Amino acid sequence: MEPARDLHVFESVLDCIGHTPLIRLRRVVDSARTPLYAKAEILNPGGSVKDRIGVSMLDDFERKKVLEPGGTIVEGTSGNTGIGLAIAAAVKGYRCIFTMPDKMSMEKVKLLKAFGAEVIITPTAVPPDSPENYVNVAKRIVEETPNSVLANQFYNEVNPDTHYRTTGPEIWQQTRGRITHFVAGAGTGGTISGVGRYLKERSKSVRVVMSDPQGSIFKEYHETHKKGEGHTYKVEGIGNDKIPGTLHFDFIDEVRTVTDKESFAMARRITREEGLFVGGSSGTAVHVAAAIARELDDPGALVVTVLPDWGERYLSKFHSDEWMRENRLLDTDKVFVGTLLSGKDRTKKPLVAAGPNTTARQALALMHEDNVSQLPVLHDGESIGSVSEGYLMRRVVENTALLDKAIEPIMETPFPVTGPGASLDHVTRLMTRDNPAVLIRDGNRFVGILTRFDVISYLTTGK
Repeated sequence: MEPARDLHVFESVLDCIGHTPLIRLRRVVDSARTPLYAKAEILNPGGSVKDRIGVSMLDDFERKKVLEPGGTIVEGTSGNTGIGLAIAAAVKGYRCIFTMPDKMSMEKVKLLKAFGAEVIITPTAVPPDSPENYVNVAKRIVEETPNSVLANQFYNEVNPDTHYRTTGPEIWQQTRGRITHFVAGAGTGGTISGVGRYLKERSKSVRVVMSDPQGSIFKEYHETHKKGEGHTYKVEGIGNDKIPGTLHFDFIDEVRTVTDKESFAMARRITREEGLFVGGSSGTAVHVAAAIARELDDPGALVVTVLPDWGERYLSKFHSDEWMRENRLLDTDKVFVGTLLSGKDRTKKPLVAAGPNTTARQALALMHEDNVSQLPVLHDGESIGSVSEGYLMRRVVENTALLDKAIEPIMETPFPVTGPGASLDHVTRLMTRDNPAVLIRDGNRFVGILTRFDVISYLTTGK
């Protein structure tokens, strides 16, 4: 038997919070060369990033002596902060009362009750100043309950400070200071504000990007400094219709919005393709982070995002095909690159390519032999150019001396690259007048090519 590695003995479960791993995401970036790493906060004891602030806020209340033994912790929560507080309260011997909007999953409610908390459900579709708003209900409970304290995650500076002291330094050390982009969602704003502040103090060139659900007011506020009107959305725990005191836009460079459909589709992909069981807000963050990785397509860049919570909380929601269909969020007929590749003629080579030293004569012979009209030019595992039959013949007719010369000086631009998990819609968007084909890369290996003919053949015959 091999000896166990890195064995630790802890005094309580609270000592297990933090120091979560960075895990590289490979398939959901659709073959972008920029490495994308996810901070796996799903591996905290309570399954979320909020475990960090739960114990920190209770420690702060105890230091300030505002919470007496046997007291009650009250909070308005989307569920995860409540779970983090409930775990800390269970160890420290406090009572918990939590208010939650009714859009939150029943799994979260049951989890909170399993830790002995009392849960009060409030309406989602009410304005922030409504007495029925979950935060205002929590405040009223504190006024009516002796020896109680409001955790107040939306205005408690312990929230971003915790991430400044722990999450930010962990990411910096884990990437050895190579991080170039940090992407995270924001509900209270504690994670992105604390981590963003720390990273920018270490390197001003680090770019901090917020992933925000469509319906939240954060993007508009960031760009105009005006509070617009939000509307309801289904992703839980991020976005808002008010500006929390713990959200510091000074450390945020850009805000990008993501639809519910995009968030849930990506969360399901992360689970099925990366083996990480995540919630919807992880889908929101990774959707933006993967887009940035594709835009950069630079092996020297390094993007880090956060997986805020565990997917088991959403088994009755977006991890359920039935729920997705009922909410018109499931593309049951969506076609992916892998399907198109598997339907191609198996008697032919999946990929015929030239090298930079291939002569024009050899390239034309390859096209004739394999009945293809274009070739990617590959070198050291990278796509460096392309040649098409018509273009090559035209150049050779103009100058017959090119026939036995290497094609590198006259090759055309490389074909776009995507992965087997990309959709047919994505492939067709890549096929422009100047791009007759798309290369498919799985990990570090090119596994096939799709041409306009392949796409038309599928659309007309289903094969």
